Amino acid sequence: MPTRYFIAIPDPAAARGAGDFAFRAHGADAFAQELQEALRGDQLFERWRATQDEPDEVDPLLGATDPSAEVDATQREQRIELVATTTLRGDVFKHRMRLLAGNAWELRDVRAA
Repeated sequence: MPTRYFIAIPDPAAARGAGDFAFRAHGADAFAQELQEALRGDQLFERWRATQDEPDEVDPLLGATDPSAEVDATQREQRIELVATTTLRGDVFKHRMRLLAGNAWELRDVRAA
C-alpha cells in the first residue's frame, strides 16, 4: 500500500551541503526529480553502501526500490515542499532523505495514498 510523505526543505542550500550524497538540485522540480530517482533506483544506496566499512553486512532491505514512486514539488519563496508517494517502508524512505539532505529537511505529514 503506497504512503504519501509530505517533506519540507526550508533551506535548499543547506540540503545541498549535507554531505557526499547530498542533493545537487537547484529548483523545486530538480529536487523532486532527484528524490524520485533515489526512490526508484538503487544507485544512491549502492554509492553509500560502497563507503561503509563492511558493505556486505549492510542490511539489503535498505536498498529496496519502488519503480513506481512519484515525487511532486512546490517552491514557496526559498522553501521547497515535496510530496513523495511510494511503497517503500518508512525507515528506507528516511534513510534516503538523510543521505540526500542530512538534517536539512522536515517530515511534515504522512498519509496513506
